[in-house]
Amino acid sequence: MFDKILIANRGEIALRVHRACKEMGIATVAVHSEADAGAMWVRLADESVCIGPASAAKSYLNIPSIIAAAEITGAQAIHPGYGFLSENARFAEIVNAHGFTFIGPLPEHITMMGDKITAKQAVRDAGIPVVPGSDGAVTTEEEAFAAAREIGFPVLIKAAAGGGGRGMKVARTEEDLAEAVSTARAEAKAAFGDDAIYMERYLQGPRHIELQVIADRFGNVCHLGERDCSLQRRHQKVLEEAPSPVIDAAARAKIGNVVVEAIRRIGYLGVGTIEFLYENGEFFFIEMNTRLQVEHPVTEAITGIDLVREQIRIAAGLPLSFSQKDIVFEGHAIECRINAENPRTFTPSPGLISDFHAPGGLGVRLDSAIYAGYVIPPYYDSLIGKLIVHGRDREECIARLSRCLGEMVVSGVETTIPLFQDLLLQPDFLMGDYTIHWLERWLKDQSEAR
Repeated sequence: MFDKILIANRGEIALRVHRACKEMGIATVAVHSEADAGAMWVRLADESVCIGPASAAKSYLNIPSIIAAAEITGAQAIHPGYGFLSENARFAEIVNAHGFTFIGPLPEHITMMGDKITAKQAVRDAGIPVVPGSDGAVTTEEEAFAAAREIGFPVLIKAAAGGGGRGMKVARTEEDLAEAVSTARAEAKAAFGDDAIYMERYLQGPRHIELQVIADRFGNVCHLGERDCSLQRRHQKVLEEAPSPVIDAAARAKIGNVVVEAIRRIGYLGVGTIEFLYENGEFFFIEMNTRLQVEHPVTEAITGIDLVREQIRIAAGLPLSFSQKDIVFEGHAIECRINAENPRTFTPSPGLISDFHAPGGLGVRLDSAIYAGYVIPPYYDSLIGKLIVHGRDREECIARLSRCLGEMVVSGVETTIPLFQDLLLQPDFLMGDYTIHWLERWLKDQSEAR
């Protein structure tokens, strides 16, 4: 087992990894920008190293500085968290080349799944169902029209190197297609430096269902059930729950078995998430995330398994501490991503937190690095905390979440807490009757009503 791990990230995920390390008796090294010098995860770490100015490009994305920090502190492994360098295959290669252990999958699998076209081909060959679409990249307008006619309108144009909704456009008719392809290609080039696109059938009202998987180097592979991440704004997840209100045990076991066998065939190592669109009882692969997910706590809540601990164990060459038959899904869990944003306009709200009170009680978890007196910097993502609640069933979970949102106090900045309080009053949410389009339509209706 490792004696010391460097955490190459910031915010709540850096603190989350630190906590897992401390419970395992592992010393931690926090890296931070100048703007984050007084942050909670920096204060709690055994050692800390400043790796650059506030700009993420000059600090949290500065590979030479991170490697140098690992060298001078004597760290043996590097945990990338999520975001920043977590899905950067070159970073993983450099970490390994310098004699450290990258706590994540093999670089070749990061590369494979980082390109949406090769990812789709790989999982299709391994037996996972995919959305009908173009056979590889679409490079000309003529190819786009031919593919669209074969797929059938409406079609979704997506960036091959994309994510987060960037480089993604819908063409509902042939008249829309040329402009949608041109815009998607331009957005993809600007966001990812790669204008390659591909096309898929546009599903009308799917849910976003993702399956958590984990694999060690001894051929042991397990799935830890699904998360429903259908409540999204601009393709960004807002609230997640596990299990999904629309997936029963039979469907879970069926898709779980398919995914486990595919992951075994690919030879994947570590934690990963297979994301699907789910419509009319069918699962369609959309992408694989080769890292820990923001929403991993809801899976931990219903399984009792510490995913970060397992990541570290796997990287250290140990087998999984459980098998598929050991996994029992208990109760229901929901996570709210609380951002420092205006709850109506979603404008970021950095600044001084003058007062802070965290909710508590049975089945309550708050993953956050904020505190009274903390200044939220304007340079990074506006996520300031994840409120996770667990109950014996969905009804109890929602009641507990409502109570916790009412207890939580974050003064001095605006937050999205009021948004979640409104969401929990909506009949569609209470019944679990929503798709990936529901939240944006509801927000639009709310805006027009004001």
